[in-house]
Amino acid sequence: MEKKEKRSKKIRKKLLHKYRLVVLNEDTFEERFSFKLNRLNVFVFSSLFAVFLIAFTTLLIAFTPLREYIPGYSSTSLKKKATELTFKTDSLQRALHINDQYVTSIRKVLTGDVKTVNFNKDSIIKAAQIDVSEVNLTPSKEDSLLREQVAQEDKYNPLTGASEVSYVLFAPVKGTISEGYDPKKKHFAVDVVTIKDAPVKATADGTVIFAEWTADTGYVMILEHKDNLLSVYKHNASLNKEQGELVKEGEVIATVGSTGEFTTGPHLHFELWSNGYPTNPTNFIDFD
Repeated sequence: MEKKEKRSKKIRKKLLHKYRLVVLNEDTFEERFSFKLNRLNVFVFSSLFAVFLIAFTTLLIAFTPLREYIPGYSSTSLKKKATELTFKTDSLQRALHINDQYVTSIRKVLTGDVKTVNFNKDSIIKAAQIDVSEVNLTPSKEDSLLREQVAQEDKYNPLTGASEVSYVLFAPVKGTISEGYDPKKKHFAVDVVTIKDAPVKATADGTVIFAEWTADTGYVMILEHKDNLLSVYKHNASLNKEQGELVKEGEVIATVGSTGEFTTGPHLHFELWSNGYPTNPTNFIDFD
C-alpha cells in the first residue's frame, strides 16, 4: 500500500514539477522572455490543440469545396453532372448512329450499291393465269361488318389521309434519253442528252443534302423531298446551290455538263430514290 502511495506521489510530482522555458539572444545571452510550465500543462495543451485541429479540419472538409479534392469522395453536384454527361453521351451516340445510317444511305445513292430482290417468277405467272370469273369476290357478312366499322372509325379521324401525299414531279431537263433505267446493269437512272450549260431544275420542292465534286460523276447534287423521296443530279458543269439550302420546284440548281470519269458527253444523269430504293424516273416525268 505504501509502495502504491509512493508511486502515485512520485508520478504526481513528475507531472506537477515546474520547468522554466527561457528564450535567450544567441549573441548577448540576454533573456528575451520566459514562462513556467509542467508536464501536465504540456499534455493538456497538446490534447486541446489536437482536438481543435481535428475539429477545424473536419469543418473545413465538410463545409468547403476542398472535400471534392479528396480521393474517393464524390459530392452531389459531381454525381448530378456525371448523370447529365451520361445522358448526353447516350444521346450523342444515338445521333451518331442515325447520322451513320444516313451517310450510308447517301453513299449507296452515290455509288448505286443496291441489292436486287429475287422472287419466284412461276408464282406470278400462275397467279396471272387464274380466271377472275371463277373467283368468288362476294364479301362475307364478317367482312362487311368489319369494313363498316373501320369506315365509321376513320370518318371522324383527323389523321385519315394525312399520309396520302401526291405531287407532280418537274422535268429537270428536256432532251433525249440515251440510256434508260436498267436495274440489271445497276443503272438506276436515266441519262438525258441535252446541250451543254443548259439549266438543271429541281424536280420538286426540297432541301439540298449533298452538293460536292466526285471523281466518278463530277459535280453531284442530291435533293431531299417529302415522303422520303431523293432526286440525284450527276455530271453537272457547275452547281448553283449549296448544302442545306431550300429549293423550289423548277428552280435552277445546276448546269448540264460532262464532268467526271464516267461521262460520255454533255448530259444529265438523273435518279429517283423512294424510301431508300431506286425508282424509274420515266414513270413520273416526261423528259421529251
